[in-house]
Amino acid sequence: MAGKKRVQMVEETRAKLIQSAREAFAAKGYAASSMDDLTAAAGLTRGALYHNFGDKKGLLQAVIDQIDAEMLERMSAAKEKAGSVWQGFMEESIAYMEMSMEPEIQRIVMLDGPAVLGDPSQWPNQSACLRTTMNTIQALMQEGTVRPVDPEAAARMLNGAALNASLWIASADEPEVVLGKAVDAFRCLAEGLLQRD
Repeated sequence: MAGKKRVQMVEETRAKLIQSAREAFAAKGYAASSMDDLTAAAGLTRGALYHNFGDKKGLLQAVIDQIDAEMLERMSAAKEKAGSVWQGFMEESIAYMEMSMEPEIQRIVMLDGPAVLGDPSQWPNQSACLRTTMNTIQALMQEGTVRPVDPEAAARMLNGAALNASLWIASADEPEVVLGKAVDAFRCLAEGLLQRD
């Protein structure tokens, strides 16, 4: 019983710190958010932050992981509404690019994340995205929608295109204009894989 209560307390502490950091990073950005402010807003100490996340960078990673999980749910919902595997793949990819215009995602995931944590294509969550895209490409080849191609190569190219487009959109002076250009270009690239009669 005591062990279960301790696990619950740890989870609550982590959740408070992540929520506090998420609000601060979205409002002020990573660099302007002090650890003292983050912990005070959560009603906790710096020790709790260090114990649970190691440092502020570890807390940023936890916030990005949370946002990323929410993004994946939304992308999955967009995919499920589509009438075919191909349309689902396209809707999922475009939804990802569209989310890069949302202020919280834009600032935390697309701008501060790469600046602090490095190349997003090397983040742990990208491996899961790559596997999902590879599986989709294989399914599209099996049904004859996509011509024979190495699924890993195609997945890496398409994921890279969507990621780089999203980074471009997030940092643009006119993100709406850039989104339109990026979606058009992504469609052209992806449609190059389609089986031609």
